[in-house]
Amino acid sequence: MLKEFKQFIARGNVMDLAVGVIIGGAFTAIVNSFVTDLVNPFIGLFLGKIDLSNLVVKVGSATFKYGSFINNVINFLIIAFIVFLLIKAVNKLTKKGQEEKPAPCPSAEDYLREIRDLLKEKN
Repeated sequence: MLKEFKQFIARGNVMDLAVGVIIGGAFTAIVNSFVTDLVNPFIGLFLGKIDLSNLVVKVGSATFKYGSFINNVINFLIIAFIVFLLIKAVNKLTKKGQEEKPAPCPSAEDYLREIRDLLKEKN
């Protein structure tokens, strides 16, 4: 069982997934900082408030933190756009690597030689 587990971990897919999760976590922290420290103050210039996360609406005893929701939507859009760009770049690179010249189409002479060889083998 331990041997099977080692084989499972040694597969490229599991290691790639682990690296992706770790890099994704670090990237999320960078995007959160970008949104909180750069995008929100820029938007805040137009709204008159610097910190969007403090935007709330109170209805009775309920508090709706729509500013925090706006932050999360901005984070999601930035991450989704960057992942889109990464996937597009990877697809472009893999297509270039996979472009191979198609096999040449056999000529009539090739077919005739093949038929001749088959007839010789039969006789």
